[in-house]
Amino acid sequence: MGKDLILVSPLTCLERLLALMVRPDFWGIVAGSLGRILAGFFLGLVLGILIAAATARWQFLYPLFSLPMNIIRATPVASFAILALLFLSGPGFSIFIAFLMVLPLVWSNVHEGLTHLDPQLLEMARVFRLPRSAVLKQIIFPSTLPYLLSAVRVGLGFCWKAGVAGEVIAIPANAIGTQLYNAKVYLETGDLFAWTAVIILLSMALEQCAVWLLDRGAKRLHLQKEGKGC
Repeated sequence: MGKDLILVSPLTCLERLLALMVRPDFWGIVAGSLGRILAGFFLGLVLGILIAAATARWQFLYPLFSLPMNIIRATPVASFAILALLFLSGPGFSIFIAFLMVLPLVWSNVHEGLTHLDPQLLEMARVFRLPRSAVLKQIIFPSTLPYLLSAVRVGLGFCWKAGVAGEVIAIPANAIGTQLYNAKVYLETGDLFAWTAVIILLSMALEQCAVWLLDRGAKRLHLQKEGKGC
């Protein structure tokens, strides 16, 4: 097009990305967004697993949690963002948005995994009076790992995008979303595409790291199980 104000070329985007990476505040901005959004992700992950364990253990709790979880899942991010602005601002805003995005996803996947455990394996564990730690380590965790892995893969992408979108609205200090907002205000299209590339690359890296860690944990448990069997 020949008009960088409207649409920059890939070369211009790469040049702006490299220029941003050598700025002294670049990595502080990236670390700020990563810290806040990952905090929301881990809060949603831990609470989602705990709620899933409770709803799978006590069936009467399932209707109490399924309705609010489905409401959270169906509500647009923009609606939550506008409502959350009434109570939160700055760093806590993006943490809350990321938390809401991952919580129902982790809950539904882990709950499904727990409700599809092999009843014969659980019966064997009861017959041989295996300790709860062994049941958790050798039966429950390996069976629910595929469901958890799926939730982590999808949830990381959702909470990362929603968290950055929340930063665009709340405009906290040291945030990628704030840089996107500033690039839009000052019509710096090259910076807008460069920061978008940063978001995409970080999202891919986070997903690969999470999957690698979970796979490594699963393989370690499998090796331990084989060693005990031998």
